[in-house]
Amino acid sequence: MANVHKVLGIDTSLRSTGVGVVEGRGSVLRAVRYDVIRNPAGRTHTECLAHLFTRVREIVRGDQPGAAAVEGVFLSKNARTAMILGQARGVVLAVCALEGIPVYEYAPRRIKQAVVGYGNAHKDQVAQMIMRLLGLKEQPPEDAADALAMAVCHLHQHTVPSAMRDEPI
Repeated sequence: MANVHKVLGIDTSLRSTGVGVVEGRGSVLRAVRYDVIRNPAGRTHTECLAHLFTRVREIVRGDQPGAAAVEGVFLSKNARTAMILGQARGVVLAVCALEGIPVYEYAPRRIKQAVVGYGNAHKDQVAQMIMRLLGLKEQPPEDAADALAMAVCHLHQHTVPSAMRDEPI
């Protein structure tokens, strides 16, 4: 029987964080869960961070992934946007650290390459391929599809020889 690996993909933002848990049994992939953690505009910044912490912790504790995959550091010309994203990302990394889940980081091009086979693929192409790879009947919301793609990327990476694997961040 093939080893089972469960990975949490997280597409972090303050107002709309995509999450997706994918289980891999050999070459067979299955979506365990996907969702978008939303924070309404009326919620304060600190309330958003607390809600994000609580929801990610619930998912980690409920699904017990063996690893988490996140997108590489985001570069922005807007310092405020970069700071807010960094804070949300820090919350996600803290949850994973507290729960003992190693986190792996992947560049957007690498994620697209792993899922679509083309590093410059459009978001819709990624979402369509995620539907096919995971046998989903409906296209997930964009943020959730991105999170699922990160988890799939990690599972594909996990099958390469250990000398080529990334180390957790």
